[in-house]
Amino acid sequence: MAFLLRHIARYAARKIASDPVARDKASRAARGIAKEAKQIATDQDPAKAAGRAMRRALNKLQDN
Repeated sequence: MAFLLRHIARYAARKIASDPVARDKASRAARGIAKEAKQIATDQDPAKAAGRAMRRALNKLQDN
């Protein structure tokens, strides 16, 4: 399983490095993740905030 994940990560890194459009999408996604992490870290209950963030991500995946 770890081999498969490593292979997927390597493929994604190559794709992002070679394609300007993919690079732009990756940078936007990284900003969103950083914003979400900051929100979780500053919340009174980080575990609850992490759960809400996960629920938002799952809902976003289901909507697409």
